[in-house]
Amino acid sequence: MRIYIIIPAHNEEHFISKTIESLVAQTVLPKKIMVVNDNSTDTTKDIVTKYTTTHEFISLIDTNSSMDHMPGSKVINAFVRGYQALDDNFDIICKFDADLIFPPNYLEKICDHFYQNNKIGMVGGFCYIEKNDEWILENLTNKDHIRGALKAYRKACFNDINGLKPAMGWDTIDELLAQYHQWEIKTDTSLHVKHLKPTGNKYNPKAKYKQGEAFYRMRYGFWITLIASIKLAILKKRPLLIKDYLAGYFIAKNKKEPFLVSKSEGDFIRKLRWKKITRKFLFFRV
Repeated sequence: MRIYIIIPAHNEEHFISKTIESLVAQTVLPKKIMVVNDNSTDTTKDIVTKYTTTHEFISLIDTNSSMDHMPGSKVINAFVRGYQALDDNFDIICKFDADLIFPPNYLEKICDHFYQNNKIGMVGGFCYIEKNDEWILENLTNKDHIRGALKAYRKACFNDINGLKPAMGWDTIDELLAQYHQWEIKTDTSLHVKHLKPTGNKYNPKAKYKQGEAFYRMRYGFWITLIASIKLAILKKRPLLIKDYLAGYFIAKNKKEPFLVSKSEGDFIRKLRWKKITRKFLFFRV
């Protein structure tokens, strides 16, 4: 399978060489790695340039989406810039962060899953962070969800969902839309990826209402938004975030922000969400 990898990078001089080194040491090599240098003010570009001179399948382009590290939009705008610069002669397209260390068999295992089941549209491993000299599972991880840091898509699935949405929540929307188009999501617990920088630790403070806005734009409706807000705030161990998420939801509703999914997609998403919520509620009652 021909694997193309796009890596958006903004001021990643401390991490990106480790990410690239882990990818060029894979048992199955990608056909192309495209690094998108997004308005970096450090030595990210210089570091990547050195790899482009020693590995012909690695390339680099520049973009200037924004100096603000806003969740969702900045990284996906950079990804889209990289995607537009590539041809479409791939079987698997990956969006990887620039602060990861992949195990040597990561891409091989990803390919195996796609080979074994042609209904699988997305595959991913799990992010681990270092804490007290140990690598532990990142606390925002759900066993049935692929983190936005390490997404791999079958080409047909990527086309069905019409690419990635430049908005917060994009890495949930993609999976919901994949299921709408009857694709399966596969997570592999054996694939431990070292995540060198905790998720979202440098987001712009102006983004505090973005999560609630995303819930609205995904057509969750109030009650699913409330449940999702409580769950996420608990996972982040910051209960006051519930207020920000709900405020963001109503701000977006009052402004009539455009939806990210169609009405039929929204109906499917709500039904799927309620099904999972009901299943978990029944599990805890047993």
